[in-house]
Amino acid sequence: MGSSWSCCGNEKVDEATNRISGTGNATWRIFTYKELHAATNGFSEDNKLGEGGFGSVYWGRTTDGLQIAVKKLKAMNSKAEMEFAVEVEVLGRVRHRNLLGLRGYCAGTDQRLIVYDYMPNLSLLSHLHGQFAGEVHLDWKRRMKIAIGSAEGLLYLHHEVTPHIIHRDIKASNVLLDSDFEPLVADFGFAKLIPEGVSHMTTRVKGTLGYLAPEYAMWGKVSESCDVYSFGILLLELVTGRKPIEKLPGGVKRTITEWAEPLITKGRFKDLGDPKLRGNFDENQLKQSINIAALCVKSEPENRPTMKVVVSMLKGYDPRGKVMPTRIRSIKYKEELLELDQPSDYENDGDGPEEKGYGVFGAMEEQKMQDPYLHHGKSRKMARK
Repeated sequence: MGSSWSCCGNEKVDEATNRISGTGNATWRIFTYKELHAATNGFSEDNKLGEGGFGSVYWGRTTDGLQIAVKKLKAMNSKAEMEFAVEVEVLGRVRHRNLLGLRGYCAGTDQRLIVYDYMPNLSLLSHLHGQFAGEVHLDWKRRMKIAIGSAEGLLYLHHEVTPHIIHRDIKASNVLLDSDFEPLVADFGFAKLIPEGVSHMTTRVKGTLGYLAPEYAMWGKVSESCDVYSFGILLLELVTGRKPIEKLPGGVKRTITEWAEPLITKGRFKDLGDPKLRGNFDENQLKQSINIAALCVKSEPENRPTMKVVVSMLKGYDPRGKVMPTRIRSIKYKEELLELDQPSDYENDGDGPEEKGYGVFGAMEEQKMQDPYLHHGKSRKMARK
């Protein structure tokens, strides 16, 4: 396969694809542009599954009958090139039932495409807030299945694959659902591979406002606990049916934690359940899920649980051996962040294709909250990139 890499035409892509060539994942291959053009009916609008800042995703069927989803990058600049290379490398490394793996890719002179298995139930977003929201396919049992499966996928990234991987963009549109509503965490374009012994890194902020951990949104400090925070928001979203950020009358934006905090304080857990479920949920599981989410979204990263602990708690066992009262302290994003935020997935009314909104962030100053790593991380190794 050595000569196959010559189509890439870029050193970054060459490096990434050569690194994954020895991973032992024999389920992916290199596609030609002609193959993917034919499979998607010429990238027809009728085949389009979604569209966003990165480009578009199309449904297709290969000549051997395989249903695929093809991500076609819109811009061929250095940023898009890097995200393509990162995603191809990460997808080539990971093999887990709850992570969307690589089916193949195409890297021609002026085209970059990534090929995945097609997920017939689309994304969690489409069922919570999109075109399927009114049909209530997600009963309580399926929601718990999605929560546990997504958490197990993150556990694998954080603790089992080497080097460890931080996803950096955990959200409802990046949790895809197969024909049995088994969740698969997807979209690794923002992922970071963490060298052994490094606890956190300082990097440019990417992701979706509403899910971003405060230390990441404010200072660019990224660690595994940032994914834990994002998962906590996702878990709240899953059990409540609320959006991570909602726009109130007058244009005021409110986070899901701001909405949930007074209800949790008053012990009104039944009122936290998604109204679309009409009370058909296990109240004990609901309370436990809220408790787990509250731990995940703690403002101090060192006080959040690991994904190993989260998975155990979701399965009904708390390895910490202690029970803590359910409390949540909402983090309010500064107005400067909210003003810079771009229209996101959640401002789509569900009638059009799903839009991936990454937001635009600059260097933000925050006076009220101290950088946790200045006090708790002096002895921990840090990388800067």
